[in-house]
Amino acid sequence: MSWQSPGRAAGKTFLITGASAGIGYFAAEQLAASGATIVMGCRDSAKAGVAMQAIRSRVPNARLRSVPLNLADLSSLPASVGALDADRLDAVVLNAGILLPGPDRRVSPQGYELMLATNYLGHFALIAHLAPVLAATADSRVITVGSYAARTERLDLTDLQSERDYRSKRTYGRSKLAQMSFGFELDRRLRARGVDTASVVVHPGGALDSLTPARPPLFVRTTAQRLRGMPTGVALHGKDSGAKPITRAVLDTEITGGQLWGPRVFGLRGKPHRETPHPHMTDFAVATALWAATTALTGLDPFGS
Repeated sequence: MSWQSPGRAAGKTFLITGASAGIGYFAAEQLAASGATIVMGCRDSAKAGVAMQAIRSRVPNARLRSVPLNLADLSSLPASVGALDADRLDAVVLNAGILLPGPDRRVSPQGYELMLATNYLGHFALIAHLAPVLAATADSRVITVGSYAARTERLDLTDLQSERDYRSKRTYGRSKLAQMSFGFELDRRLRARGVDTASVVVHPGGALDSLTPARPPLFVRTTAQRLRGMPTGVALHGKDSGAKPITRAVLDTEITGGQLWGPRVFGLRGKPHRETPHPHMTDFAVATALWAATTALTGLDPFGS
């Protein structure tokens, strides 16, 4: 049976963070066609409802539910996991993320730089809370959604929260690099502990709104947006295509832990394919130090002894 076969994941449950918009929405739409139950982890319940309406207009038999999820507030995560109320969890897609505009550094309720808290620390903590149900589910997966921006960044573990030198795009890129480093390190630790959960890292390439098909009432692309986006379609693609590495990493049983998947054409557009991670993404010393720093900040250790 092809990994793309409709209904092949019936009976399974997939949690997607940030599923009410963008790439997370399209991952939810694509995975809904597999027959699995899709749990949409979203900050805004109203937006989650609109997203579910849009999915059902295209996948009439979609099995959908939502849970409140604010990754920036670590204290809220136990309640979110409680609301999940699942005795099995076949995949968690760590997709939610923010890129803050402007020069001003913002912080989370716990006082952590907000992009790091949302994109990385919250996901690290979420997996720690979900570890028991993941470990109890045969062949479960954690899919970490990184970014092409992580290729050119390097982590500064002496300034993890950009307190000394905050620049929005660089801080965002570093938060996504931290996420990817976590994904690879998580798989190493899972293998060492003999846990039957695989950790796979993906990225969407260059995914633009102007190249993304409309999903009213969630997202409506104007004619002007479509025309402006046409020249960039040579090198980039829409968010529906950007979600496809996620969908494949969740469903394709031939994909194993520790792999990186992204778009085929220069890592920016095209069908999903396996990539070789850049060395700085899998640096063992950096990953070990990052894990220790993150454990100290969150007070949690996913799958720890």
